[in-house]
Amino acid sequence: MSMSFDQYMKDMVQPMRDELTSIGVQELRTPDAVEEVFTEAKGTTLVVVNSVCGCAAGQCRPGVAQALQHDLTPDHLFTVFAGQDKEATAKAREYFAPYPPSSPSIALMKDGELVHFIERHQIEDRSAAEIAEDLKGAFDRFCR
Repeated sequence: MSMSFDQYMKDMVQPMRDELTSIGVQELRTPDAVEEVFTEAKGTTLVVVNSVCGCAAGQCRPGVAQALQHDLTPDHLFTVFAGQDKEATAKAREYFAPYPPSSPSIALMKDGELVHFIERHQIEDRSAAEIAEDLKGAFDRFCR
């Protein structure tokens, strides 16, 4: 029996999802889930727009993992997956204005307001360690 393309993609993408969920980042897979947690989240919220691209694998997800080892971390950790959970990703991006859609990207929100944003072009040209340092600086500033 042959595997469908959708099943193939699901199997291929699952380890990319697991890389974040295994460190405590909760997936938001529907627009309703995004809206519910974003409107109710008090304190600080980290949102990772995950992606299948190489810079997500080499820099973004490892950078987030390193940053979450810091003493100060956000109260809430969420992720949406661009290209996979399209409607949830579109809903999350509504909260990231004025930044254009970018994947991967990383948003830090405080009481529902965007306070720090790392766009794809700021991920592609930096190492995971540099991204982690950027995030730790934002955590120090906003996660008190």
